[in-house]
Amino acid sequence: MRFKTFHIIKQRIKEGLPKEIMKQTGWLYFYARKYWLAIIFYTVIGFSGSLISIGSSLISKNLVDIITGHKTGALMQTFAAMIGFAIGSLLITQFSSYISNWINLKIDTEIKADIYEKMLSTDWEHIANYHTGDLLSRWSSDASTISNGILSWLPNLFISLFQFISAFAVMIYYDASFAIFSFIGIPVTLIMSRTLMNRMINNNKRSAAMNAKLQGFNQESFSNIQTIKAFDLIKVYINYLKSLQKEYITMRMDFQKLSIVTSILMSVVGLIVSYSSYGWGIYRVWSGAISYGTMTMFLSLSGSLTGSLNALIGTVPTAINLTTSAGRIVDILDMPKEDYSLDERVKEFYDSHKNEGITLTVKDLGYTYSNGCQVFEDAEIHAAPHEIVALVGPSGEGKTTMLRLLLSLLSPKEGNISLNAGDDCIPLTPSSRKLFSYVPQGNTMFSGTIAENMRNVKQDATDEEIINALKMSCAYDFVKKLPDTINSPLKERGGGLSEGQSQRLSIARALLRKSPILLLDEATSALDVATERRVLKNIMTDDYPRTCIVTTHRPTVLNICDRVYKISDKKCIVMSEDEVTAMIRG
Repeated sequence: MRFKTFHIIKQRIKEGLPKEIMKQTGWLYFYARKYWLAIIFYTVIGFSGSLISIGSSLISKNLVDIITGHKTGALMQTFAAMIGFAIGSLLITQFSSYISNWINLKIDTEIKADIYEKMLSTDWEHIANYHTGDLLSRWSSDASTISNGILSWLPNLFISLFQFISAFAVMIYYDASFAIFSFIGIPVTLIMSRTLMNRMINNNKRSAAMNAKLQGFNQESFSNIQTIKAFDLIKVYINYLKSLQKEYITMRMDFQKLSIVTSILMSVVGLIVSYSSYGWGIYRVWSGAISYGTMTMFLSLSGSLTGSLNALIGTVPTAINLTTSAGRIVDILDMPKEDYSLDERVKEFYDSHKNEGITLTVKDLGYTYSNGCQVFEDAEIHAAPHEIVALVGPSGEGKTTMLRLLLSLLSPKEGNISLNAGDDCIPLTPSSRKLFSYVPQGNTMFSGTIAENMRNVKQDATDEEIINALKMSCAYDFVKKLPDTINSPLKERGGGLSEGQSQRLSIARALLRKSPILLLDEATSALDVATERRVLKNIMTDDYPRTCIVTTHRPTVLNICDRVYKISDKKCIVMSEDEVTAMIRG
């Protein structure tokens, strides 16, 4: 068994376990360094509590000695001091609890906000490989574990060490023989902690994975209630939830079994230590070596000594739990980050050319997904202000992928995409997204009022600007009939609206932003042909120098587009008027 354990440890070392732990510890240190004042505060409060506890033990000793006649002194003054220490301990406990809670909430929210920002700025293609439930679990549960651990682990380590040393010093001062009994349980505790550490590493990973799985299932099922009902899948999903819950209960009960065994063993050790101390104390009192008060103090300090030692050993699994959570966060944060270094250059470019518009040029573009699926090879597109350029082709040929490339959600493997205005030119980067408005497939409305949804993309938009955008997208036709017009509330994901109404609101939101380039990804698929043509004509006749690119399966609007590109065989080929006419006629 020992050889097998050694082999596992050796294998983990070869796989880079020490390097991984050092990396996680370094990341935790980055946050701990930011909150060193809070950590010092926690530590000082802990030291104060330890000193009060020892002081109370000494006062109790004097009080017992006075009562039993082993020592003369002022009974009332000693009793008053005991009450004073108790009140002081109560006030310090309540004050530190209030301040600690405030600090903990503040740091927890700050760390979560920081991790949230870093997650959102992570490269889209990489982070899209994670289930949203898993991401939510890492951001919520793991981030809370980290914030709590940063504030408590180091202070607890120092406080427990201080408690141990101070209690041991007092014991040695009064009677060194008593200190021996406090160490009876140390070998058992050390052996137990070794077993617990190995089990805890596995348990933490299993628990995190299971929580993420449950959270992901709940999120998906609640957000797709309509689909579950439509396919009569209620029983299927209930049974699936029950199977997940059964798996969760089995996992938790495995943890509970370990906890029970550990608790029993530690309690037995504690009883052995306590009764041994009692027996030795009685003998020392009968032999006249110590007073009753000293015995009372020793029994109190013995418990404190054993407790602080267990707390010290307990910092090890806590550290493992902390680094496990840190590792799950670091997995996400280690992914490539989007480059926003050209923010100022893009702003200057826009300010210089917002009145004339911006041309988008794709040249020799090649892109292959990480799974090896090649989508484009030497693809080219050209779209200028006041133009509507269409991308057509069968599903799966790359229309949506092209829009993701234009939005810098994906990075070209070959060729380039540039934004041009006269002789001025900038490359396409995540910074250039501020020049785009985008209407994706599906319902993208948020809960809140229609006006709030509109102002998500332009916070200072006036009611008049919102209404004008709604009119351009033909959405004001139904919005003006609502009880509160633009201040009418929407449910989650636009609940209560038809798909066509949601699409028109999405288009209005994109138009309100007044970005030089507008991307419509099947954004009019739920509209009738007449409304679709009206929306596109409104965009074409608008004075704003907008460059518009649409993907569509419906050929009925192609004759109002300036240019139509057919995506086929990894190319983007300009279709002739005859080809477009033939496609329209079907």
